[in-house]
Amino acid sequence: MPNYNSLYKFYYEWWKNIDKTLLLLIIFLFSLGLFFSLVSTSLIASDKLDTNNYFFFFKHLAFTLIGMIVLIFFSSLSEKNLFRISLYLFFISIFFLFLVPIFGTEVKGSKRWLNLFFLPRFQPVELVKPFVIIFIASILCMENNFNIYFKYALTIVAIFPIILLLIMQPDIGQTFLVLLSWATLVFISGISLPIIITFFSFLLLSLLYMVFLIPKFIYIKSRILSFFNPNNGTHNFQSDKAIDAISSGGYFGKGIAEGTLKNRVPEAHTDYIVSVISEEFGVVAIILLLILFLFFIYKVFKKIYLEKSEKTKLVLTGIISLIIFQVLIHLGVNIRLFPTTGMTLPFLSYGGSSIVGMSILSGIILNLTKRKVN
Repeated sequence: MPNYNSLYKFYYEWWKNIDKTLLLLIIFLFSLGLFFSLVSTSLIASDKLDTNNYFFFFKHLAFTLIGMIVLIFFSSLSEKNLFRISLYLFFISIFFLFLVPIFGTEVKGSKRWLNLFFLPRFQPVELVKPFVIIFIASILCMENNFNIYFKYALTIVAIFPIILLLIMQPDIGQTFLVLLSWATLVFISGISLPIIITFFSFLLLSLLYMVFLIPKFIYIKSRILSFFNPNNGTHNFQSDKAIDAISSGGYFGKGIAEGTLKNRVPEAHTDYIVSVISEEFGVVAIILLLILFLFFIYKVFKKIYLEKSEKTKLVLTGIISLIIFQVLIHLGVNIRLFPTTGMTLPFLSYGGSSIVGMSILSGIILNLTKRKVN
């Protein structure tokens, strides 16, 4: 028989020590994602799947509930157990990522998903991102008397197979996201800016060579050329429709379920959710969302400033940087600053892998920002 008194005491302590402002912000952001899923995807379900209008909403709700369980689990661990379990999960997530080129499902020229019997349509990179940050921070904070440049070399060895596997899919958006998060961690740990610039220059030249000269990456090449050529390409069509949706929504939008972008652009409720929201609720809604994200980021950085542990500082900085970069990339795609990447908006976009991945990141943030018990 489980000891309910001990369980109650454990979660009472969890609730007492957790940062309630951050917890409520996270729950509110996930709830907004559910709301926008309810009002913005019902027509997609009825038109494309010939089923009840709430198919996507119920699926989104199921993943959000799973995400809340995941969030509570990671936030309730001791800091020592969190880091230990995360290192094991890092290698497990790399294993899943390794399976993608072999058993992955190809969609629109990219092979990014696994269809396992217990994990239908799962994107392993969403599981990799939280744990690679902890893994890199652990290397940079090793107490052994290693030369700092040796530690930097070890971090490159750690992310190289991830980058290689992402490029093979190909998934250039997630590749840059992982690299930017790695660069942030390495930079704030003390490396000089010229070395970072040299590394990224070499990497950019390598990526350009692969995209434009290797046939496997012709899909990425077509996206880039489509982005720079306004008169050509289906990806440019998507971006143009997204811009039109934002413009037509005006300040206060057309009204709930009155937008048309979600029916004209594939995956609008994931890759173009900002445009869908702007069309139906207006630019004012997007500004309020950005303020909400900025307040969330401010609260985390405030905790980082007060934190004494270098490893905890690195992990929190890496995680919040990843969220910032992902929001910026998603917004950039929606307003046609960047080519289409397939990047979801954290917390709000539809997608099981994205929701679970964000729940892990949120759980780690809540764990490392809770009040320390002496």
